[in-house]
Amino acid sequence: MAFVETSIVIDAPARDVYELAKEQERFPEFMPDVESVTVLERRAAYVVTRWKTLIEDAPIEWTEEDRFDDAAPRIDYKLIEGDLDTFEGAWTFEDRSGRTHVKLTVEYDFGVPTLAELIGPTLAKKVRENSEMMLAALKAEAETKVRAG
Repeated sequence: MAFVETSIVIDAPARDVYELAKEQERFPEFMPDVESVTVLERRAAYVVTRWKTLIEDAPIEWTEEDRFDDAAPRIDYKLIEGDLDTFEGAWTFEDRSGRTHVKLTVEYDFGVPTLAELIGPTLAKKVRENSEMMLAALKAEAETKVRAG
């Protein structure tokens, strides 16, 4: 199984950034590679969503469950079904003097060893780029909200 970890510092309170990240159905509004996120089920401690994204103009679709730990704050996500065998990880939000250090981890597996050998390095690069894009978009949206007041 492959693993990618990315992080960013956001000039906004951790609680605000965490709450924004929980609003996944809004991601297509400010994340260019996310075409749609449809909420299938929402509870206080978790949400089930259907995602459609583009990686190199190729559509990737999946359904995931996200568990919210409001005390931490942390979001753990896990694939229910979709184009990969494994797709899971976490978003963590750490307050550092009014700024937020956000870390996004992704573990993934195609489930086809020969395919992984052929395109593994390319896929790892794309997963990293996509994770960095998501964090940069979250940063821009959170910092815009803070400036707007």
